[in-house]
Amino acid sequence: MRLVLSEPRFLKESVSILSELVNDVKIKLDADKLEIVAMDPANVAMIVFRLLNSAFAEYDIKGVEVISVNLESLKQVLSRAKPNDNIVLELDEEKNRLKIGLRGESKRNFNLGLIDIHEKEQKVPELDFSGSVEMSNVVFNEAVEDMDIVADTVSLSTDGNSFLIEAAGNTHDAKVSFNKSENISIALSEDKENVKAKYSIVYLKKILKGGKLADKVFLKLGQDYPLQIEYKVTDKLHFRTLLAPRVSND
Repeated sequence: MRLVLSEPRFLKESVSILSELVNDVKIKLDADKLEIVAMDPANVAMIVFRLLNSAFAEYDIKGVEVISVNLESLKQVLSRAKPNDNIVLELDEEKNRLKIGLRGESKRNFNLGLIDIHEKEQKVPELDFSGSVEMSNVVFNEAVEDMDIVADTVSLSTDGNSFLIEAAGNTHDAKVSFNKSENISIALSEDKENVKAKYSIVYLKKILKGGKLADKVFLKLGQDYPLQIEYKVTDKLHFRTLLAPRVSND
């Protein structure tokens, strides 16, 4: 196995975001992609991260490899990668280590010990979403930050023409609304008049750091349904999270 990545931010930023939600993960590598599918310990968020083979300058995988790593340790190593470095990943099967090389003005080498994870492989559920929103990640992030001032949960809703973000605390409330436009795509299934669900702002703020990877965020939602948040870089990267809804007492 030998992988060479010339755009280190794709792996560096993704691992940094993942490490805020999960501790240890299995990394599956096959002919098409490097993939991580993981659930946070509280079973609130599932992450599906795929770095496609076309994102790499060199991608040599024979068959399928599955390795397990501690994300905090991997994050610390990748944090040393400079924007213009190449990241080289190789497997030392004899010593059960992941060899990480950073190639730029200097050659730096790290050996990361692999770990054992005895969990079953995570299965990504097939969900039927009613609504979808595509918008600037900066704009969406700012709206969530606005809601964080007044409450620890946020409600997202759409009627197919507008997208509403709301939060209410004991004494304060806030609301941000968006209409369908050239910059914001909003859609809703024909059999629905409106969908609404509530989510944890703490989890949202961790997930929305994925905005470092792409300019747009793709949202899918339903009535009291999980929220899918996705960032894409065409032919290179998919970063998708499923966030469980908060049960409303209203």
